[in-house]
Amino acid sequence: MKARQKLVGALCIGTLFATAACTTDPETGERQVSKAAIGGIGGALGGYLLGDLVGGKRDRTEKILGAGIGAVAGAGIGSYMDAQERKLRERTAGTGVDVERDGDNLLLRMPSGITFAYDKADVMPQFQPTLNEVAATLAEFPKTYIDIYGHTDSDGSDSYNQMLSERRAQAVSTYLNQHGVQSARMATRGYGETQPIATNATEAGKAANRRVEIKIVPVTEGDLRG
Repeated sequence: MKARQKLVGALCIGTLFATAACTTDPETGERQVSKAAIGGIGGALGGYLLGDLVGGKRDRTEKILGAGIGAVAGAGIGSYMDAQERKLRERTAGTGVDVERDGDNLLLRMPSGITFAYDKADVMPQFQPTLNEVAATLAEFPKTYIDIYGHTDSDGSDSYNQMLSERRAQAVSTYLNQHGVQSARMATRGYGETQPIATNATEAGKAANRRVEIKIVPVTEGDLRG
């Protein structure tokens, strides 16, 4: 156990400034390396996940203000996101949805195999109860920005995969909005086949790459003042 803790600590320190790759389990308090940081081709925490919000934070904040959504005080951000993470884990347990934590941000990764039929962008009926739980939690914790990302595997043309990824991200956004999540909080982006988290050389890898992700970022008092 001590050897494992030293290894995790070394990885955390080594990647701290580049990726903030270490997370804290809200149940055990144990520090660990995020699966997103070590999994996949190119690192799932690289690029788009570490970048700014879709559409830019300034424009998004104006929409938040217009919708009358408040902010989380600096000292309370961690506990606010802790509570939201616990609810999401409880409500999605056993569904195939992966909940990850990176600092004060959350990432929900939903494989398309449980979300959409092959080559389709309509949320499958059997997944709707799970997405209802996600929507209920997001509505319960309104002081967050929500980015929804669509991804595909490498089968098909680049242009077709790009459009499919956009349609899937938009379908999730529309569904969440219809179930109580304010549209002002949400933005979508499709990445087509450009952000794989596994190899496209196997069927299992392709299934992992066909996914929708929801990035949840706290709205802080500093954002509203900025």
